[in-house]
Amino acid sequence: MNGTVLLVILILVGLLGRSHIITTAACVLLIVKLIALERYLPSIERRGLELGLLFLTMGVLVPFASERISTRDVLSVFTSWPGILALVGGAIATYMNGKGLELLKWDPQLIVGLVIGSIFGIVFLRGIPVGPLMAAGITAFLLKVFSFLADKLR
Repeated sequence: MNGTVLLVILILVGLLGRSHIITTAACVLLIVKLIALERYLPSIERRGLELGLLFLTMGVLVPFASERISTRDVLSVFTSWPGILALVGGAIATYMNGKGLELLKWDPQLIVGLVIGSIFGIVFLRGIPVGPLMAAGITAFLLKVFSFLADKLR
């Protein structure tokens, strides 16, 4: 299917699902395509994730910069159950991101399913896309679980 048609479909899906992120991203890419700036698409693909993660990280770190988080708040991370669980959750998430990267290197065509699944998650579950690595990490975990179960059922 033509890339332009796909982008228009994504714009419509974004509008119907009230997902401003999908709608805006598809509109920007459609404009890039229509004004013959396609030569920049590989750069957007290569650096877009990094730029998105940069802004996401900056948004998360604003409370530090605005001094809304105190030294006492930081210390409570190491002394409270929610804080300790947040540390464990962060460690598990980065581990899963690494496994996701391995999976995408091993089977790069899975990115299609990850993108479509992310769009479904945004539109129907009101999720927020934070990147394909976590989606790939969860996919890698699910593949392990399903392989384990399949072996046990044999």
